[in-house]
Amino acid sequence: MPNYTVTVATGNQWFAGTDDYIYITLVGTEQCSERTLLDKPLYNDFERGAVDSYDLKVDEDLGDIVLVKIEKKKYWVLDDWYCRYITVKTPSGDYVEFPCFRWLVDDKEVVLRDGRGAHLPQDDKTSLLKQHRQKELDSRRKTYRWREWQPGFPMSIDANRHKDLPRDIQFDSEKGVDFVLNYTKAIENLFVNQFMHMFQSSWSDFSDFERIFLRIKNTISEYVMQHWKEDFMFGYQFLNGCNPVIIEKCTKLPEKFPVTHEMVSVSLERDMTLEQEIEAGNIYIVDYEMLEGINANSTDPCTLQYLAAPICLLYKNDQNKILPIAIQLGQTPGEDTPIFLPTDSQYDWLLAKIWVRSADFQHHQTVTHLLRTHLITEMFGIAMYRQLPAVHPVYKLLIPHIRFTIAINTKAREQLICECGIFDKANATGGGGHVQMVQKAMKSLTFRSLCFPDMIKARGMENKDELPTYFYRDDGYRVWEATKSFVSDVVHIYYTSDERLQGDEEIQAFIKDVCSFGMQDFDHCEFPKSLNSREELIEYLTVIVFTASAQHAAVNFGQYDWCSWIPNAPSTMRKPPPNKKGLANVNMIIESLPDRGRSSWHLGAVWALSQYQENELYLGMYPDEHFIEKPVKAAMEKFRKQLAEISRSIKMRNEGKKLPYYNLSPDKIPNSVAV
Repeated sequence: MPNYTVTVATGNQWFAGTDDYIYITLVGTEQCSERTLLDKPLYNDFERGAVDSYDLKVDEDLGDIVLVKIEKKKYWVLDDWYCRYITVKTPSGDYVEFPCFRWLVDDKEVVLRDGRGAHLPQDDKTSLLKQHRQKELDSRRKTYRWREWQPGFPMSIDANRHKDLPRDIQFDSEKGVDFVLNYTKAIENLFVNQFMHMFQSSWSDFSDFERIFLRIKNTISEYVMQHWKEDFMFGYQFLNGCNPVIIEKCTKLPEKFPVTHEMVSVSLERDMTLEQEIEAGNIYIVDYEMLEGINANSTDPCTLQYLAAPICLLYKNDQNKILPIAIQLGQTPGEDTPIFLPTDSQYDWLLAKIWVRSADFQHHQTVTHLLRTHLITEMFGIAMYRQLPAVHPVYKLLIPHIRFTIAINTKAREQLICECGIFDKANATGGGGHVQMVQKAMKSLTFRSLCFPDMIKARGMENKDELPTYFYRDDGYRVWEATKSFVSDVVHIYYTSDERLQGDEEIQAFIKDVCSFGMQDFDHCEFPKSLNSREELIEYLTVIVFTASAQHAAVNFGQYDWCSWIPNAPSTMRKPPPNKKGLANVNMIIESLPDRGRSSWHLGAVWALSQYQENELYLGMYPDEHFIEKPVKAAMEKFRKQLAEISRSIKMRNEGKKLPYYNLSPDKIPNSVAV
């Protein structure tokens, strides 16, 4: 009588174990086993982290084991169970592994396919495997449905609350991503809750801000506090701060920004006119046109809040520092929109820079961070679940980089960016302005703008010799190339020709789903609807992995460093931008900056958003073995070595620096958007 040994591994997450009954059926090429209860008398099976083995005796040989059916039935009270994998030892001594890595909830069954290798759809020859593949996708499409949360947004998951999500994509513990709880805890830990009772009162002066800063400063944030008024610090942030994606080389002054040589000549160090400096590539520009026409937050009738859409001209001096030389606080030039200069009064110039920093904060939070990492990654993730079965190599490649993204975004829509959500408490774009900004930004979001090298080149920022301190660009290039190399290795293992890709109906459906549903087929988005070559697929998948990991890390985890000193990144402004010179003084600036309550919420937010997850998985870490093939494991090891070398060189570069840049060091890049 043939004997099969079944080994079942339960996950290590909280509440992964179960007391429910677990049944198994082995499906072979010859026949199926009987449905068998996996149970050891007097033994508590399926505990969290457990690996349990069972002997199954059958009357006749089952043939090659190709599927395993797992069923969970209620014992006392239904509880969820997380199964990592199942291994079957055959009578001949061979081991067949069935990856699972999913939750079994209620009285549900899961049919697993053997993990001896990832397979393209055209590789499945038997009707049994074809049917299993199709049933999995049919089920997924019913579970992972598209929905438009706001008009003009990328499509998101059809779920109102985190608890409505499929169990497989929920956080292990919902408390860990409760924004209200986390922000409130952050406010308490930072000892700023003492100021909440004075919610709408202003601070006394700049030193007063230090009262909420002393306990929570770090190397960079303290340096920002000490130097935030200086022009070099203002300019440096466009290269290596939280929003290093908006500065671009100025090849021609826009008509709406009528800066003359006479205005800025005193700021130019070379014996050249402004026009000549532009031709020489020494002038850069930052334009917040995206904020033009956006409604300022009006959810609090007791406090007026204001937005501006400034333009800032920047100059690269002989020391390769980027310095501001002209600021206009609106998009329409005129008598009421003066151009502020470093030669103006101390406080006029400082207030103009503060307005730029506030605009940068709004653009960063809503466009750079929310739209271009969170929402875009969710869109790719939903399409992946809908169109790629678990046996598909691209599913196996992408799944670690989608981890918890749909969950964090759903929680954000539930608590953070919803009407009357936390975003409304402190931000000038709260109350609907953030929605307007995403809608506006979507009109310029193209697929090519998500490709890191293209994005850098489109802004004229690719030349390392011209800007040797643009670390975001330099580190980003290296991580992009390492990621692309890894993706290329995996793609070439399974797609031995372009024809193999063209014949893969599942990957083509995935690409089309992203464009036609995720991006709603917007003409301007230029997302491909099909892929014809392996090189196209490699770039496409690199965009997904890089956006979810490196790009999100670059614009998220430095928020506390750069934004905790509130005058350097005001989340709102309580007075309108000055329409004349000579008006600013210390009192006017303090009364323009966020009040005590909004400052407290702002601090809690940037603190909470800058924290890594407990047991974080960083780029290159793949503990769930979706792939078991040796060639892929070799590609992973090569990838890890490349990433380790990048981390090592970044660490060496940062040694002794007062402003180290580490946001794109691979050992600080989580695999996915999960915070």
